[in-house]
Amino acid sequence: MAIDFNKRVRPASHVLISNLEGESVLLNLQSEAYFGLDKVGSHMWSVLSTSDSIQAAYEILQDTYEIDGKELRQDLADLIAKLMEQELVEVSDK
Repeated sequence: MAIDFNKRVRPASHVLISNLEGESVLLNLQSEAYFGLDKVGSHMWSVLSTSDSIQAAYEILQDTYEIDGKELRQDLADLIAKLMEQELVEVSDK
């Protein structure tokens, strides 16, 4: 599935997010499915969920981490796809 980087990502309304010592857990209150994020994943999620677009998050993360742009783009797309699969996020226009 191709992710449109002009869209934005927000947690779904039925999702509870818990942070502990830099790590995060997203819990779908309807299905009780959960998704754990390590410190880097939690930071990616924080930037992604507060940015105006996936592209804006990508640019912030590109400045933060020393990683190939293509690899970061793929990592973001993979994370979003996994969160969508668990119905933990909503992807919408800006």
